[in-house]
Amino acid sequence: MGQDPKAPAQRSGFLGTLKDALAAASREDTDGLKARAKAEPEEATEAAAPIQLPPPLPKEPEPAAAVAEEASDVSEVEEADAVPRTSGLSAADAAREARRANTVEPVTASVEKTLDTARVTNAMVSKTEDEARTQLVRGKVQVARGQFDCDPVVGWLVIVGGPGIGAYRPVFEGNNSIGRSLTQRIPIDFGDDAISSEEQAYIRYDSSDRSFLFVPNLAKTNVVSINNARPTGAVELSAMDVIVMGRTQLVFVPFCGSDFDWSEIAENKG
Repeated sequence: MGQDPKAPAQRSGFLGTLKDALAAASREDTDGLKARAKAEPEEATEAAAPIQLPPPLPKEPEPAAAVAEEASDVSEVEEADAVPRTSGLSAADAAREARRANTVEPVTASVEKTLDTARVTNAMVSKTEDEARTQLVRGKVQVARGQFDCDPVVGWLVIVGGPGIGAYRPVFEGNNSIGRSLTQRIPIDFGDDAISSEEQAYIRYDSSDRSFLFVPNLAKTNVVSINNARPTGAVELSAMDVIVMGRTQLVFVPFCGSDFDWSEIAENKG
């Protein structure tokens, strides 16, 4: 069978067409790369342009609690700054700071010790002065007796019932008027309105016979009694006799009597 003379020409034409297609595709890729290379600088220029931001919004006022907390933080920072820091000091400076801090307490202790010593010294001086004023008495004591500075006490009336219970009133030598008024020599002024204001009764002590007499004032309407008896005249008083006046109960306690009288003291004898 013979070959067709047109076959090689067909194959040659097919290969040529393939090469042309590849070359055309290569040109398209190169043209695309060049086009993108031209476009990228423009995009980069647009990206490099500064972006204008909108103006900031006005700041809202902070609440009082936040302000107080911020002030507290600032105070804490200032206190922290006030504490001496030795981290940045040299070894010699740190040693000096430590010695300075350690000398505060000994100085305070020294001042307190000085004050204590001063107090002890003052107490010793005061005690020495007191001892200098105090005199030691040996042997029989010589007591100087002169004239009475006040009326001598010869006994007492002790309140054992009614207003003023537990109180007492002194009885003096001579004639003693008894009443609610403070002008009386024996004032029973504890709020018992049943006692006459003046001269409800009398107590008399006579140093010549060393006796006590109770004399009721019969001119008064208020009645008095001694040991549950109502006297109509002078009655001799003895130790622990009970006198009732108004709503008040009194007990008589003598000091002078058969065992003692102020007249026994020679310097007071008239």
